[in-house]
Amino acid sequence: TCPPYTPTQHLEREQALAKQFAEILHFTLRFDELKMRNPAIQNDFSYYRRTLSRNRINNMHLDIESEVNNEMANRMSLFYAEATPVLKTLSNATTHFVVENKTLPIENTTDCLSTMASVCKVMLETPEYRSRFTSEETLMFCMRVMVGVIILYDHVHPVGAFSKASKIDMKGCIKVLREQPPDTVEGLLNALRFTTKHLNDESTSKQVRAMLQ
Repeated sequence: TCPPYTPTQHLEREQALAKQFAEILHFTLRFDELKMRNPAIQNDFSYYRRTLSRNRINNMHLDIESEVNNEMANRMSLFYAEATPVLKTLSNATTHFVVENKTLPIENTTDCLSTMASVCKVMLETPEYRSRFTSEETLMFCMRVMVGVIILYDHVHPVGAFSKASKIDMKGCIKVLREQPPDTVEGLLNALRFTTKHLNDESTSKQVRAMLQ
Protein backbone atom coordinates (compact mmCIF):
# COMPACT_ATOMS: atom_id res chain seq x y z
CA THR A 1 0.00 0.00 0.00
CA CYS A 2 1.05 3.62 -0.26
CA PRO A 3 -0.12 6.95 1.21
CA PRO A 4 -2.56 8.62 1.36
CA TYR A 5 -4.73 5.51 1.17
CA THR A 6 -5.41 3.12 4.03
CA PRO A 7 -4.89 -0.63 3.39
CA THR A 8 -8.67 -1.06 2.99
CA GLN A 9 -8.91 1.83 0.54
CA HIS A 10 -5.91 0.54 -1.39
CA LEU A 11 -7.44 -2.95 -1.68
CA GLU A 12 -10.72 -1.39 -2.84
CA ARG A 13 -8.92 0.70 -5.48
CA GLU A 14 -6.84 -2.27 -6.67
CA GLN A 15 -9.45 -5.01 -6.56
CA ALA A 16 -8.17 -6.77 -9.69
CA LEU A 17 -4.63 -6.85 -8.29
CA ALA A 18 -5.87 -8.05 -4.89
CA LYS A 19 -7.87 -10.81 -6.61
CA GLN A 20 -4.77 -11.99 -8.50
CA PHE A 21 -2.76 -12.00 -5.27
CA ALA A 22 -5.53 -14.04 -3.63
CA GLU A 23 -5.46 -16.48 -6.56
CA ILE A 24 -1.70 -16.95 -6.07
CA LEU A 25 -2.22 -17.66 -2.36
CA HIS A 26 -5.03 -20.10 -3.13
CA PHE A 27 -2.86 -21.99 -5.62
CA THR A 28 0.07 -21.97 -3.18
CA LEU A 29 -1.85 -23.52 -0.29
CA ARG A 30 -3.63 -25.99 -2.60
CA PHE A 31 -0.40 -27.15 -4.27
CA ASP A 32 1.46 -27.56 -0.98
CA GLU A 33 -1.48 -29.39 0.57
CA LEU A 34 -1.43 -31.91 -2.29
CA LYS A 35 2.35 -32.24 -1.95
CA MET A 36 2.08 -32.94 1.79
CA ARG A 37 -0.52 -35.62 1.07
CA ASN A 38 1.88 -37.30 -1.37
CA PRO A 39 5.15 -37.66 0.57
CA ALA A 40 6.36 -40.34 -1.86
CA ILE A 41 6.79 -37.81 -4.65
CA GLN A 42 10.40 -37.12 -3.67
CA ASN A 43 11.27 -40.83 -3.69
CA ASP A 44 9.50 -41.24 -7.03
CA PHE A 45 11.57 -38.45 -8.54
CA SER A 46 14.77 -39.96 -7.14
CA TYR A 47 13.81 -43.27 -8.77
CA TYR A 48 13.23 -41.45 -12.07
CA ARG A 49 16.72 -39.91 -11.88
CA ARG A 50 18.35 -43.26 -11.09
CA THR A 51 16.53 -44.89 -14.00
CA LEU A 52 17.65 -42.09 -16.30
CA SER A 53 21.27 -42.54 -15.20
CA ARG A 54 21.08 -46.30 -15.75
CA ASN A 55 19.69 -45.81 -19.22
CA ARG A 56 22.52 -43.46 -20.10
CA ILE A 57 25.13 -45.92 -18.85
CA ASN A 58 23.52 -48.69 -20.89
CA ASN A 59 23.35 -46.42 -23.95
CA MET A 60 19.62 -46.96 -24.20
CA HIS A 61 17.63 -44.80 -26.61
CA LEU A 62 16.12 -41.84 -24.75
CA ASP A 63 13.45 -39.36 -25.69
CA ILE A 64 15.58 -36.23 -25.35
CA GLU A 65 12.59 -33.87 -25.48
CA SER A 66 10.92 -35.45 -22.45
CA GLU A 67 14.14 -35.90 -20.46
CA VAL A 68 14.78 -33.56 -17.53
CA ASN A 69 18.35 -32.23 -17.67
CA ASN A 70 20.64 -32.41 -14.63
CA GLU A 71 20.36 -28.74 -13.69
CA MET A 72 16.58 -28.82 -13.74
CA ALA A 73 16.53 -32.16 -11.91
CA ASN A 74 18.72 -30.72 -9.14
CA ARG A 75 16.42 -27.73 -8.78
CA MET A 76 13.37 -29.96 -8.67
CA SER A 77 14.96 -32.13 -5.97
CA LEU A 78 15.66 -29.08 -3.80
CA PHE A 79 12.15 -27.77 -4.47
CA TYR A 80 10.40 -30.99 -3.43
CA ALA A 81 12.68 -31.39 -0.41
CA GLU A 82 10.73 -28.56 1.24
CA ALA A 83 7.61 -29.55 3.19
CA THR A 84 5.68 -26.69 1.56
CA PRO A 85 7.78 -25.68 -1.47
CA VAL A 86 5.58 -23.02 -3.06
CA LEU A 87 4.77 -21.36 0.26
CA LYS A 88 8.48 -21.33 1.11
CA THR A 89 9.22 -19.65 -2.23
CA LEU A 90 6.44 -17.08 -1.74
CA SER A 91 7.55 -16.32 1.84
CA ASN A 92 11.15 -15.85 0.69
CA ALA A 93 10.03 -13.57 -2.16
CA THR A 94 7.93 -11.42 0.19
CA THR A 95 10.75 -11.18 2.73
CA HIS A 96 13.20 -10.31 -0.07
CA PHE A 97 10.86 -7.56 -1.29
CA VAL A 98 10.73 -5.98 2.17
CA VAL A 99 14.51 -6.24 2.69
CA GLU A 100 15.32 -4.80 -0.74
CA ASN A 101 12.89 -1.89 -0.37
CA LYS A 102 14.09 -0.36 2.89
CA THR A 103 12.71 3.06 1.94
CA LEU A 104 9.22 1.55 1.89
CA PRO A 105 7.75 1.37 5.43
CA ILE A 106 7.25 -2.27 6.41
CA GLU A 107 3.76 -1.35 7.62
CA ASN A 108 2.76 -0.78 3.99
CA THR A 109 3.20 -4.51 3.46
CA THR A 110 2.10 -5.89 6.83
CA ASP A 111 -1.00 -3.68 7.09
CA CYS A 112 -2.17 -4.89 3.69
CA LEU A 113 -1.66 -8.53 4.73
CA SER A 114 -3.41 -8.09 8.08
CA THR A 115 -6.33 -6.29 6.41
CA MET A 116 -6.78 -9.17 3.97
CA ALA A 117 -6.70 -11.64 6.88
CA SER A 118 -9.34 -9.61 8.71
CA VAL A 119 -11.59 -9.38 5.64
CA CYS A 120 -11.41 -13.16 5.12
CA LYS A 121 -12.13 -13.84 8.79
CA VAL A 122 -15.18 -11.57 8.80
CA MET A 123 -16.50 -13.18 5.61
CA LEU A 124 -16.11 -16.64 7.14
CA GLU A 125 -17.59 -15.90 10.56
CA THR A 126 -20.50 -13.67 9.52
CA PRO A 127 -23.59 -15.67 8.44
CA GLU A 128 -24.79 -12.88 6.14
CA TYR A 129 -21.56 -12.89 4.13
CA ARG A 130 -20.99 -16.61 4.33
CA SER A 131 -24.45 -17.35 2.94
CA ARG A 132 -23.33 -15.69 -0.29
CA PHE A 133 -20.69 -18.35 -0.91
CA THR A 134 -21.93 -20.33 -3.88
CA SER A 135 -19.84 -23.45 -3.33
CA GLU A 136 -17.54 -25.32 -0.95
CA GLU A 137 -14.61 -24.33 -3.16
CA THR A 138 -15.36 -20.63 -2.55
CA LEU A 139 -15.25 -21.32 1.19
CA MET A 140 -11.90 -23.11 0.81
CA PHE A 141 -10.61 -20.25 -1.34
CA CYS A 142 -11.36 -17.76 1.43
CA MET A 143 -9.75 -19.95 4.12
CA ARG A 144 -6.62 -20.58 2.05
CA VAL A 145 -6.17 -16.87 1.36
CA MET A 146 -6.59 -16.09 5.07
CA VAL A 147 -3.99 -18.67 6.09
CA GLY A 148 -1.66 -17.57 3.29
CA VAL A 149 -1.59 -13.90 4.33
CA ILE A 150 -1.15 -14.90 7.99
CA ILE A 151 1.95 -16.94 7.11
CA LEU A 152 3.40 -14.15 4.96
CA TYR A 153 2.70 -11.62 7.73
CA ASP A 154 4.44 -13.89 10.23
CA HIS A 155 7.54 -14.08 8.04
CA VAL A 156 7.71 -10.36 7.27
CA HIS A 157 6.63 -8.66 10.52
CA PRO A 158 9.45 -8.30 13.09
CA VAL A 159 7.40 -9.88 15.91
CA GLY A 160 5.20 -12.06 13.72
CA ALA A 161 1.49 -12.82 13.58
CA PHE A 162 1.17 -14.47 17.00
CA SER A 163 2.37 -11.59 19.18
CA LYS A 164 -0.06 -9.33 21.04
CA ALA A 165 1.41 -6.52 18.94
CA SER A 166 0.17 -8.24 15.78
CA LYS A 167 -2.71 -6.64 13.91
CA ILE A 168 -4.14 -10.07 13.09
CA ASP A 169 -6.75 -11.61 15.38
CA MET A 170 -5.10 -15.04 15.52
CA LYS A 171 -7.58 -16.49 18.01
CA GLY A 172 -10.46 -15.46 15.79
CA CYS A 173 -8.81 -16.81 12.64
CA ILE A 174 -7.99 -20.18 14.23
CA LYS A 175 -11.50 -20.37 15.73
CA VAL A 176 -13.01 -19.92 12.26
CA LEU A 177 -10.86 -22.78 10.93
CA ARG A 178 -11.70 -25.00 13.89
CA GLU A 179 -15.41 -24.58 13.19
CA GLN A 180 -15.02 -26.30 9.80
CA PRO A 181 -15.03 -30.09 9.21
CA PRO A 182 -11.60 -31.37 10.41
CA ASP A 183 -10.74 -33.15 7.17
CA THR A 184 -11.13 -29.93 5.14
CA VAL A 185 -8.90 -27.71 7.30
CA GLU A 186 -6.25 -30.05 8.71
CA GLY A 187 -3.86 -29.07 5.92
CA LEU A 188 -4.38 -25.37 6.66
CA LEU A 189 -3.89 -25.88 10.40
CA ASN A 190 -0.70 -27.82 9.64
CA ALA A 191 0.49 -24.91 7.51
CA LEU A 192 0.05 -22.60 10.52
CA ARG A 193 1.77 -25.12 12.79
CA PHE A 194 4.78 -25.92 10.65
CA THR A 195 5.44 -23.10 8.17
CA THR A 196 5.08 -20.04 10.39
CA LYS A 197 8.14 -18.42 11.95
CA HIS A 198 7.01 -17.14 15.34
CA LEU A 199 4.50 -19.69 16.67
CA ASN A 200 6.93 -21.02 19.26
CA ASP A 201 8.15 -17.60 20.40
CA GLU A 202 7.69 -16.72 24.07
CA SER A 203 5.43 -13.85 23.03
CA THR A 204 2.85 -16.32 21.66
CA SER A 205 0.05 -16.86 24.17
CA LYS A 206 -0.53 -20.32 25.59
CA GLN A 207 -4.14 -20.15 24.45
CA VAL A 208 -3.14 -19.67 20.80
CA ARG A 209 -0.63 -22.53 21.02
CA ALA A 210 -3.28 -24.75 22.57
CA MET A 211 -5.70 -23.93 19.76
CA LEU A 212 -3.18 -25.23 17.24
CA GLN A 213 -2.40 -28.46 19.08
